[in-house]
Amino acid sequence: MTVKYTVEGHVARVTIDRIERMNAVDEATADKMEEIWKRVECDPDIRVVVLTGSGDKAFCAGADMKATNNGKSGLAYWADARPGGFGGLTLRKSLHVPVIARVNGLAVGGGFELVLGCDIVVAAEHASFGLPEAKVGRMPVDGGMIMLPRLIPQKLAMGMLLTGNRISAAEALSYGLVNEVVDASGLDASVDRWVEQILECAPLSVKAIKECVKETSDLSVDEAQAKRLPSLIAALESEDSEEGPRAFREKRKPEWQGK
Repeated sequence: MTVKYTVEGHVARVTIDRIERMNAVDEATADKMEEIWKRVECDPDIRVVVLTGSGDKAFCAGADMKATNNGKSGLAYWADARPGGFGGLTLRKSLHVPVIARVNGLAVGGGFELVLGCDIVVAAEHASFGLPEAKVGRMPVDGGMIMLPRLIPQKLAMGMLLTGNRISAAEALSYGLVNEVVDASGLDASVDRWVEQILECAPLSVKAIKECVKETSDLSVDEAQAKRLPSLIAALESEDSEEGPRAFREKRKPEWQGK
């Protein structure tokens, strides 16, 4: 098994488990990740996902360039349909559950693209990030060169893309690519804190917020404001939309039903 998947207490945990390959993704691993995202999308009980890699050296070292079961490269690789981007996540719009990246080490190439596809990023101090594809005659075609200039100032993005150089966790934080940087010993506690804060929110509201952000990112303000997504309507008409104000008036924590 190259990817570990567990669900407990509304939290799904996805761990790339190829520690001997720095958690690099081969074809079988990519297929498994696609399968997992589809399972998450179909499970209304899941309210947040934590994505990480095994060990303490690498979150994910990108595509496994030494893998023997995927010989495609160049035009043949680029021509393959991968609408979800690297690992089925970077460009995915159908996953409305928030995803937290627990970055426990190196995140380069496709590994960095996975980070770009997450909603919240918590990184250990020793983590580093980069898109080194240009150094080996490749390009970050699975979302890196599309997403990075949309998430940070263009000059910063081009500096990374055109040199293939890595940045530290502290630099990633200053760029706005990371929400929090912590000592490795505090990584799990920090991630769990973010998880709990999300679970305190109404699940339908969280899903609607994420979908609205994803679906309106390329629209004008007026077009985005006028968009009436099904998840938005469902959240506004839900029992939870009544439970929230009621709990506030009664000075108690809301009991979310997700309906």
